Amino acid sequence: MVRRLTLLMAGALMGATAMVAVQGGLHITAAEAAGTDTYKQLSLFGEVFERVRNQYVTPPDDQKLIESAINGMLTSLDPHSSYMNAEQAKEMSVQTKGEFGGLGIEVTMENQLLKVITPTEDGPAFKAGVLAGDYISQIDGTDVRGLSLNDAVDKMRGDVNTPIELTLIRQGADKPIKLTVVRDVVKVKAVKYRVENDVGYVRVISFTEQTYEDLQKAIKDIQSKVPADKLKGFVLDLRLNPGGLLDQAVAVSDAFL
Repeated sequence: MVRRLTLLMAGALMGATAMVAVQGGLHITAAEAAGTDTYKQLSLFGEVFERVRNQYVTPPDDQKLIESAINGMLTSLDPHSSYMNAEQAKEMSVQTKGEFGGLGIEVTMENQLLKVITPTEDGPAFKAGVLAGDYISQIDGTDVRGLSLNDAVDKMRGDVNTPIELTLIRQGADKPIKLTVVRDVVKVKAVKYRVENDVGYVRVISFTEQTYEDLQKAIKDIQSKVPADKLKGFVLDLRLNPGGLLDQAVAVSDAFL
């Protein structure tokens, strides 16, 4: 009786094993089918890509085609997903680091020339004699006319301790002024602040590696100027903030929450 029960149990186990094997086989087949379909679609993409390259009325830029395809895939996920090429990723890294090798001037494009809005106090350009209102017509002998603002800014950035020659047009000067500026580490202020009566106003410009540290300094300075029993609170201004590093955004939230 005991032996028969053991055999029955063994048979039941074998049956269960057979069922698992069959089900597992079906699962693998389904996965393989899904994979095959995906690769068929990728093959179709490759075929369309080649036809566009060979038959479009004007020869397209291969890199732009690929980047557009990748962007199309990512933007279909949600409005906040996008692709950055190597150049864009490098620029993003510079922005979020909050410091770079440069001249320490804020500029804009006006009449096809770079107009200096303000040089950073004690920055390389300030020390070399660049003034607010100056127009930069040449960078290392290259005309600024024809360059975009981003291209011109890129030309002024570079390795620390390397020189750059600027040709300036200054109101009241008889002829263009040539100045040699030595690049230095420029820190971008991530936080600006002031005291308004009994309220601390704090503007977070962007979330860089410097943001939380700058915020702490701002709060400490505001608290030193307004007694604790008089300080009503803080206004946190995030208008026009383009975003940046998530951990810095969390740290800023934690500072108040």
